[in-house]
Amino acid sequence: MTNLAAPADLAGPPDLSDSTEPARTAPELPARRLLLVHAHPDDEAIGTGATMAYYAAAGGGVTLVTCTLGEEGEIHVPALAGLAAAEGDQLGGYRIAELAGACAALGVRDHRFLGGAGRYRDSGMMGLATNDHPRAFWQADLDEAAGHLVEIMREVRPQVLVTYDPNGFYGHPDHIQAHRVAMRAAELAAAEGFGPAKIYWTAMPKSVLEAGMLAFADSSDNPFADTDQVDELPFGTPDEQIAARIDGTDQHTAKEAAMRAHATQIPDTSWLYSIASNFGGEFMGVEYYTLAAGTKGPGSGPYGWEDDLFAGLPLPAGSPAVSSASSGGDPAEDSVGDLAGAR
Repeated sequence: MTNLAAPADLAGPPDLSDSTEPARTAPELPARRLLLVHAHPDDEAIGTGATMAYYAAAGGGVTLVTCTLGEEGEIHVPALAGLAAAEGDQLGGYRIAELAGACAALGVRDHRFLGGAGRYRDSGMMGLATNDHPRAFWQADLDEAAGHLVEIMREVRPQVLVTYDPNGFYGHPDHIQAHRVAMRAAELAAAEGFGPAKIYWTAMPKSVLEAGMLAFADSSDNPFADTDQVDELPFGTPDEQIAARIDGTDQHTAKEAAMRAHATQIPDTSWLYSIASNFGGEFMGVEYYTLAAGTKGPGSGPYGWEDDLFAGLPLPAGSPAVSSASSGGDPAEDSVGDLAGAR
């Protein structure tokens, strides 16, 4: 009888006792791990671009999660008007490439779409019919959406989570939903033992807004032209409620490059670029946060603002120090300087 060798799938496990191949291990996690949850492409650059570039440049692990493709965004490039939701409805796909360019400008290598690209659709501004689209993020099941984020948290183990406040910074439904999803995911992750140690919400001090209103008072592109008082704005946080001030002045050019990558959304004539060209990096590169959960670390200045989102957290021995050059002094002076005189 002829002896037949057993098929490979029935022969049992191979003998690896003499193997010289090293055992595979999970990738080593960076000492500092930051997770940011944003609603649409371009939100990351406008609201937290300097912070992302700051920590990426310092070797930190920066993970960006974007919840929608921004399909309902207004298009500022006439030649691309056919991509609009009301026409070809291809803007979302185009903005994937814009976001990739923005991440490259910021030095961020880890970007994800919540649930995968296109899982959740841009809901449009509050009160529009687009809020009711069956895939609108505004309609998303909270625990399902949070579950997608928990899976990312399980992988990257962030110590710090950044998202919006309960009003989504200015009331957009997708921003509000991003807040809800991020907070629910943090709760679920904590129950499993890997929740973030600190949670921050993006913010803008009222003193900085007041300085900006003064600086732009005589400008032809004044974004505050219809506003007499800071309290009329849908955002603005009392200075004493701010917890952290990240001085990304050295990263303001990276932030501007990231914003310019979102060409369909931010035209070259935007007042945001006027800030950069007329006032330098102080206004563009400094970003602020309130602390929603966790223990505030050491700070400075009249309100004890942190200059590092990881302040007070235990880090592995030998971790390089990360600290901004800010003195934490007067917020209006340190953040904006004499903007009116700089023009």
